[in-house]
Amino acid sequence: MNYQRLWLLSLLMLTGCSDYQWGWYVLDPSTEQGRTNLTFLLAGFNDTIQISLLSMLLAMSLGLIIALPALSKSKPLQWFNRLYVEVVRSIPVLVLLLWVYYGMPTLMDISLNHFWAGVIALTIAESAFMAEVFRGGIQAIRKGQHEAAESLGLNYWQTMRLVILPQAFRQILPPLGNQFVYILKMSSLVSVIGLSDLTRRANELVVTEYLPLEIYTFLVLEYLILILLVSQAVRWLEKRIAIPSY
Repeated sequence: MNYQRLWLLSLLMLTGCSDYQWGWYVLDPSTEQGRTNLTFLLAGFNDTIQISLLSMLLAMSLGLIIALPALSKSKPLQWFNRLYVEVVRSIPVLVLLLWVYYGMPTLMDISLNHFWAGVIALTIAESAFMAEVFRGGIQAIRKGQHEAAESLGLNYWQTMRLVILPQAFRQILPPLGNQFVYILKMSSLVSVIGLSDLTRRANELVVTEYLPLEIYTFLVLEYLILILLVSQAVRWLEKRIAIPSY
């Protein structure tokens, strides 16, 4: 039994190992109020998954763009890469989220809703880590692959697109999965700016039902199940694209 399943079993056993009277009736699907509360909480999956997926895709694209200067022979480009990565990684995600939500509309005179503020902040925060993942993956490809591509007459961009990146993707798939899990967890921070994700809905239900332990325990299980599904999907994809050894 792996540690995640053991942790889940321990959590379920814990609910019966204390004198606390659990009020699970608040989420009892056999009652109208329980069904209403469950529907309200589960509806948060929509915003959580949307903002996580979109932020991940944009962060991968931006991270790849930021990683390429680190691989060039130009010192200014290398300095740009290091400056961006070090600055962005030094800013807490919550602070960056608040700055994007309140600062960007003021500085740029634009209208920014909760969803897009969250996407922009998570994309910027994650892009620095993605840049390092891509840099490491590309540098792990043997130099002979570059030379072979050059001998075939491929230019730099063709070499990257057709030869290097497909091989690098196999190398970086596990850390990409880890970063997606990280984004899923960090997406809970968007609740502070009003986005109705899983965490925000749990907070709102606690205010009306006054049963924080039950509701937040259910929230833990929601995130646990979601992240376990993502982890299993990444493992399946790893096996799917793995090069068989004979």
